[in-house]
Amino acid sequence: MFEKYLDISEEVKSAIESNRPVVALESTIISHGMPYPKNVETALSVERIIRDHGAIPATIAILNGRLKVGLSADEIEMLGKASDVVKASRRDIPFIIAKGLNGATTVASTMILADLAGIRVFATGGIGGVHRGAETSFDISADLIELAQTNVAVICAGAKSILDIGLTLEYLETHGVPVIGYQTDELPAFYNSKSGFHVDYRVDHPTELAQAIRAKWDLNLKGGLIVANPIPKEYEMDAHLIDEAIKEAVRQQMAAGVKGKESTPFLLAKVKELTGGDSLESNIQLVYNNAKVGAQLAVALSQTK
Repeated sequence: MFEKYLDISEEVKSAIESNRPVVALESTIISHGMPYPKNVETALSVERIIRDHGAIPATIAILNGRLKVGLSADEIEMLGKASDVVKASRRDIPFIIAKGLNGATTVASTMILADLAGIRVFATGGIGGVHRGAETSFDISADLIELAQTNVAVICAGAKSILDIGLTLEYLETHGVPVIGYQTDELPAFYNSKSGFHVDYRVDHPTELAQAIRAKWDLNLKGGLIVANPIPKEYEMDAHLIDEAIKEAVRQQMAAGVKGKESTPFLLAKVKELTGGDSLESNIQLVYNNAKVGAQLAVALSQTK
C-alpha cells in the first residue's frame, strides 16, 4: 500500500534489490541545519564520501508530497535554497503528502522512509533526545521513540550537546535501544569526543558491528541502534567554551519562548553565532566522519549472512 506514495531513485532501487550497500541521509541538515550554499556543498560532499567508501548514498526528503529516497543534485540544490520547506517528523508526514508540500526529514522520519525502502544504515550528525529542562517541559525528541521501534542503525556523533545527555541515555535504556561506541568507551557529545557517560558496548570494527546488528534483527528484537562515532580530535571544540555557549543559547531560547520542533534549529544557530562560526565547521566534519563509518558499516552488513 505504501508504495504508491514512495519514489526510490533507480540507482538506489537497483542497489537495494542486488544487496549492495546503501546509506540513508537526512535532509533537515540541508534545509534547517546550515546556511546556503554551505548546506548544499556539505550534502554533496557527504554523498561523495559514501561513494568513495563503497556504498550508494540515498538522501531522503518529501518533495511535492512525494516520499523521495535518493535525491538528484538539482533536488538537493532546491532544498538548500527554498524557504518554505517543512521540518518533517513522524506526525507531519501524512499532512505534507496530502497538501503536496516539501518536507525535510528529521532523524525520525528519515528512519521511517529508509525502513520503507529497505535501507538499514543511516548516517547523520547527532540524534535528538531529552531536552534540558524536560522535567517541566516534557520536551523529548521523536527520534528516541523511532529508535525504539524502527529497524535502522543510526551512525551519529552522539546526542546533540544542547540536550540533557544523561536523561537521553536513561530513556534509550528504558526502551531497549543499544548505544554502541565505535572505537570508544564513552558516548561522544557531538562537538566533543567525550561526555562523561559510558556506552553500552564498544565495537572496534565494522564487521563485528554488522554481526551484532544482524543477530539483533534475526532474533526479531525490533528497533534501531545508535552507533556513536566521535568527532575527529582535530575538529573538537573546547568543552568549556561550547558548554557556556549552549547555556547562553538555552537562556535565549527560553526568553524567546521557542518550543517544539523549532528548538533544535534555534539552539544550533545560536551556538554557531556565539562561537563565531567555529561550531559549524565542527558540525560539518563530524558529519563527514559519520558518512565514512556509515558506508563501512553498510558494506560489512551487505556481506554478513
